[in-house]
This record gives sequence, C-alpha cells and structure tokens, in this order.
Amino acid sequence: MPPSSSRVAVVRHLVKQRWLAVAAAVMLTGLGAAITAVLFKNGVHAVVHWRLELARELTPMLGPSTQWLLFPSISALGGLLVGLLLKFGEPAASGSGITQVMHWLAGRPVPMGIRVAIIKLIGGIIAIGSGFPLGPEGPAVQMGASVAWRVAESLKAPRSFMRLIVAAGGGAGISAVFNAPIGGFLYSIEELLRNARPVVLLLVLFTTFLADSFGEVFNWIGFGKGSGIDPTTGITVSKAFDLPDFVFRPEDVIYLVILGLVISCLSELFTRYVIAMQGLSMRLLGRRPVLRMVLCGALLGLIFAALPLDFGDAAGLKSTLVLDIRDGSDHVGKYIAIFVVLFFTTGLAAASGAPGGLFAPMLMLGGAIGLAASGIVAGLTGYAPASYVFAGMASFVAGSSHTPIAALFITFALTKQLVLLRPMLVATLSCFLLSQAFSHKSIYDRQIELEKQGGALWAVGRRLTSRSKEARD
Repeated sequence: MPPSSSRVAVVRHLVKQRWLAVAAAVMLTGLGAAITAVLFKNGVHAVVHWRLELARELTPMLGPSTQWLLFPSISALGGLLVGLLLKFGEPAASGSGITQVMHWLAGRPVPMGIRVAIIKLIGGIIAIGSGFPLGPEGPAVQMGASVAWRVAESLKAPRSFMRLIVAAGGGAGISAVFNAPIGGFLYSIEELLRNARPVVLLLVLFTTFLADSFGEVFNWIGFGKGSGIDPTTGITVSKAFDLPDFVFRPEDVIYLVILGLVISCLSELFTRYVIAMQGLSMRLLGRRPVLRMVLCGALLGLIFAALPLDFGDAAGLKSTLVLDIRDGSDHVGKYIAIFVVLFFTTGLAAASGAPGGLFAPMLMLGGAIGLAASGIVAGLTGYAPASYVFAGMASFVAGSSHTPIAALFITFALTKQLVLLRPMLVATLSCFLLSQAFSHKSIYDRQIELEKQGGALWAVGRRLTSRSKEARD
C-alpha cells in the first residue's frame, strides 16, 4: 500500500473510532484560527490608524518634515521590537510562515504550537502596523496551523491525522482572513496537502467553513469591522468590495487572455525579485536579524515618507483602488505608481524577515495592473472589460503561488459576484499556463529551496538562539 494510502487509512480509522475527538479537533482548530485572524486584522488596523493619525496631528507643528521624521523612526523602531521578539522569542515565527508549515508537512523539524502563534500574532501586528507592506494571510496560515498542531498534540493524535489537521488549520487561517472558506479549503488541498482523498476533503472543508463562521460571529459581537450576521435576517453575505454588477461579453475572452499573459510575466518577475532580495539579505545580514529588521524598516519608512499619506496604509491603497473601480476612473499613471511602489517595497519587507504574508500585496499588485491595463486598453480600442481589476488580482496570485483555483475563489470572495468567475478563470488559466512555462515552482517552493541552501532566515535565527543558550549554560 502506498504511503499516502496508508495515511488516509489511518485517518479513516481514527474518524470511525474516535469521532468525538476528531470533531473536537476540527471545532477547536476552526475557532483558534478565527480568533487569531480576527485579533491580527484588528491589531494591524489599530496600529496603522495610530501611526497615520499621529502624522496628521504632528503636521501643523513639524510641517513638511513630519513624514520624513516620523515614518522612518516608527518603522525602524517596529523593526527593532520585532527583531528582538523573534531573536529571543521564536525565530520560526519570522517571514510569511507558509514555508514553515510546508516544511513541517514534509516531515522536517519545524517549531509549532501556541508559542509560535502568539509571537507571530504580536510580531506581525507590530511589523505591518509600523509600515512593512505585507499581508495577514501568511501569519494566519502559520497561526492556524500552530493552533491545530497544539490541539492534535493534546489529543495524542497519530502523525497522519496531525498532518491533516495542521494543513486544515492553515486553510482555516486563509478562510478567516479573507472570509473565503472555499478559497481556504482549496488552498489547503492545492498548496499544503496536495491530496484529494474524500476523507481529507471533508475534514479540511469542515475546518475552513467553521473558521469563516466563527469569524463572522466575532465580527457580529464587535471584534471586527462590519457584520456577517444580522440579528433579524441571520447570516448575510459580506463583501470587501460592494460594487455594481459586471457584464461579461464574448469579446472579453481575448482581452482577458492577453491580460493573463502580461501578468504572468510580471508575477514571474516579482517572484524572482523577492527571492533575490531574500538571498541578498541572507548573504549580507543573515547573522544579524535585528539589524536587518531595523535597516529594512528605516529604508521602508524613508520610501513611504516621500509618498502621499495613503501609501503608508495598505488599506488606504485598497480603498483607492476600490473607489476608482466604482467611479470608473482611469488614472493610469497612479495605478502604475502604486504597482511600482508595492513591487519594490514588498520585496524589501520580505527580505527583512518580518512576520507577514505575500498574498495581500499580490492581490493589490494584480489589481493595480488590472486598472492600469483597463485604462490603456480603453484608450487604444475604446473598450476594456469591467472585470479587469479582479481578473488581475486572481491572475497575479495564481502566477506567483501556482494555486490558480484557490486564487480564483479567494478573489471571488471579495465581491461574491458569480458573473466574475468566468472572466477571472480565463485570465487566471492563461496566466498560470505561461507561468508553468517559466517555472514549475511557486514562490513558496523557491523560498524552500533558498532555505535548504542555508537561506532560511528563521532557521539561522533559531541556530543563533540555540548557540546563545548553550553558551549561557
């Protein structure tokens, strides 16, 4: 019997013999993923709001120099705090967190548990809130997986079930962050497990949907912005983008295929840039994780100080894109500027090792290109598909992560408009097919390769921490 078949048989037997323990594990994993995701999103929002409000309050006193003084200082201080937290707390909580989960699922020794989740939560809030342009989904995957590991460990579950519930916890994190249970479910299957046995599908599906449901409950009782549950009508569909209905025309296919091919080239360039920056950071400052975080934070602060205040807030940039979608604006230069700034600053932030994900930046990069392409195409031909921005979002994620179906449904969760599925699928598939021609390895596969070559920022930090402990002993 193949190893994968034997693992599935063990899980199936466990479900039959200890169904109550399995149900408890699924419930607790979904709940834990929802709690950490809600705390993370609200914490980041609070710190970003404080930083931008402080800049506005100090502007009358300090004048034009306010951002130049404030942003580099706050980002450098945030980098210092996070660097110290990771160095002396848990180096494995650095970076995106997705590669750590993939390492663990592959059987390599990687720290998991509540300690990792807590440090990831605190470090990610400080880093992203202080100006590192990263997203919440990577930390949500690692936090959800760490909570799942702790639950399975407490139940003394076999390794095969622990592997399944850890992957489900990672998908539950995606589900809770994006309110995308189907996207989280598909991400677990596509990227983490790469397994589609029925018992596996059911357990992962239940976990991701529970995380999304718990997240909506927390929103309803006041722990999040907006409400997914109305006291009078029950569960309602929450949308990140409340926009008019889109129309899909047959001629849109040609436009969308071209968009997908263009974004495939840009997403491959982004992937190579991020990997190159992480490799360079490792070679220059690999043994100085705190200094690396401080320098990257200061440099990011200087970059954002030279830009309008909205660029200092990822949510502000997202709002800008949303308003322009709704109003039909065609400021091509602005969208290209957003793309360029996010492109370079995201690579720099990833090179620092700060706790934060790449999905959210990739969504915004794809959205910015979609809007810019819409303006350019409309100027040249007099017409551009209304779905370009969301097709761009899904395509960019698919091109970098090589998870086209998960990217499709995560982006779909932003609007809940079924008519968008077809145009997003056309662009995403064309992007994915060309990206496979560039490389069969996703950005996370390449990060894992870099880490195996000695470029694991968290692994080096862990070795340094262990050596310092041995020296004290």
